[in-house]
Amino acid sequence: MEEMELLYMQIISNAGTARSLIIEGLQKAREGNFAEGESKMDEANHFFIEAHKIHGQLIQKEAQGEEVPFSLLFMHAEDQLMSTETIRHLSKEMFFMYTKMHANNK
Repeated sequence: MEEMELLYMQIISNAGTARSLIIEGLQKAREGNFAEGESKMDEANHFFIEAHKIHGQLIQKEAQGEEVPFSLLFMHAEDQLMSTETIRHLSKEMFFMYTKMHANNK
C-alpha cells in the first residue's frame, strides 16, 4: 500500500472507531450510565483527534505545494471524518438531553 493510501486508511479507521465509541457512549447514557458513557465519549475524542491530525497533515502537504492525489479512497476518508464530526457534535447535545431526562424521571 502506498504512503498516501495508508494515510487515508488511518483516517477511515480512526474516524470509524470514534463513531462506534460515540454510539456506545450514547447507549450508555440512554441506560443512565453517564460515567461509562462519558468515558466512551472521551475515548472517541482521542480517535477523532488522531484522524483530524492526519487530515491536517494532508492539507499542509498540499499547502506546501506537494501533490495530494485525489482518489475515491481519499473522498471516503473525508466523508467518514466529516460524518463523525457531525455525529460528535450532535452526540454532545443528546448526552445532555439524556442527563436531563434521567434527572427528571427520578
